[in-house]
Amino acid sequence: MERKVGSSTLTAKEVKAALEKSTTLTAEEEKALRMRHGAGAPSKSAPLPRAAGANAELADELLVIEMQLMKAMRARTGQTRTAANDSKAPAAVRTREAPANAAKDKIVRALRAKKK
Repeated sequence: MERKVGSSTLTAKEVKAALEKSTTLTAEEEKALRMRHGAGAPSKSAPLPRAAGANAELADELLVIEMQLMKAMRARTGQTRTAANDSKAPAAVRTREAPANAAKDKIVRALRAKKK
């Protein structure tokens, strides 16, 4: 076998292209290569890899866990299912039951008095 004379340089683009085609690397190996050569993720809009891979049973279990966590989060924050999906949140309304911040009210009164 002949010895290779000279050197070659890998660019981040070449590493990125090779990693996109590769299917044999583990997640840790891919991460190490990306960090070592400065190759970022395939694209900003690329979907995240699934933790379950091709295992349908594991995917079902993870989905159930995710649904339970979402339900617990909504219960903790007081959101309803429809309110969680709305992009516009209703503005906070001051009521007699929920007194405003006393320090804020004091500052607002002082500024109004100063304005007069």
